[in-house]
Amino acid sequence: MKIPLVDLKSQYEEIKDEIQGAINRVLDSTAFILGEELAKFEEEFAKFCNTKYAVGTSSGTSALHLALLSLGIGEGDEVITTPYTFTATVETIIHSGAKPVFIDINPRDYNIDVQKLGEFIKKRCKVNSKTNQPTNKQTNQLIRAIIPIHLYGQPADLDPILKLAKKYNLKVIEDACQAHGAKYKGKRVGSIGDIGCFSFYPGKNLGAYGDGGMVVTNDGKMTNKIRMLRDHGRREKYEHLMVGYNYRLDALQAAILRVKLKYLDEWNEKRRKNALIYNELLKDFDVITPYEEEYARHVYHLYVIRIKRRNEIYKFLQGKSIFCGIHYPLPLHLQKVYHRLGYKKGDFPVAEECAKEVISLPIYPELKREEIEYIVETLKEVSE
Repeated sequence: MKIPLVDLKSQYEEIKDEIQGAINRVLDSTAFILGEELAKFEEEFAKFCNTKYAVGTSSGTSALHLALLSLGIGEGDEVITTPYTFTATVETIIHSGAKPVFIDINPRDYNIDVQKLGEFIKKRCKVNSKTNQPTNKQTNQLIRAIIPIHLYGQPADLDPILKLAKKYNLKVIEDACQAHGAKYKGKRVGSIGDIGCFSFYPGKNLGAYGDGGMVVTNDGKMTNKIRMLRDHGRREKYEHLMVGYNYRLDALQAAILRVKLKYLDEWNEKRRKNALIYNELLKDFDVITPYEEEYARHVYHLYVIRIKRRNEIYKFLQGKSIFCGIHYPLPLHLQKVYHRLGYKKGDFPVAEECAKEVISLPIYPELKREEIEYIVETLKEVSE
């Protein structure tokens, strides 16, 4: 039995006719850049997220970059996030001119540890008792924003983050690039902070057939700025109000994503059912299975377990044609490219420990129960 980490072919076969129809519609229109397909997808995705606005971008990375720029974050600013994620989150902070500041993760859900976050902000920021405005005299740099990451499809605990942000006048950018359709206390992630960012990389719960991304917000002023920035800083053709970027989502990807968006809730529910099957089959086994917080509706972009002898077990499963992943084997503060930030081994022990033990098992809507049973049996075989 050969089981991929993600099976994009099976999903495509189920909706092939609709996809081809959408592609043909764009080809017939010859409107490949911006245009009606993108406008409709933005409207539909905003409605899905329950936000007023959505702006299509060329990737999740460009969505994050535009979010930071729309908030005026740049040189001399600091942005808080975690070291346990994909590099794009930190890249965009640096590209904006700001400095990333790391907070360790919670070992239960792999998201930012809100207690440690609160302790750090309270230590670094002061509130003027007369003006009730935050001050920061301990450093030349000013904390401006927090980027909580809804890692693996599990929402971060947003209420205490938003409370801190309000007290210290910080912005909250939700990195929802792995959490399309996930909910926090009944609300779609991406719609809760000041701005939310999504990736449509092919393997995501809502994936394009190439790169793509989206910014969602309820702020019209930020939306207008993002629309200009993604399209060379222009308001009208050849009328440029700022230095911008070529960060547009093309019409072909928008048309494809419009087809797939209709199925997203159904696909997420199938992922959740498969996760429950895994949980049941692994309950008496010496592994740590994903924990779904009581406030969360996890959408299992990845089904991540923690297990001892990880590297040995990973190789064994690969040898049995069970294709797993490791998300992520080296926290960002230990990556060579980020040594300049001044962190060292031991600074974020939870992230470092998790990185040694995590394996992402295959999960996708089309995964069958017998395939999950085979994966678990093989996992037990190598672990005994």
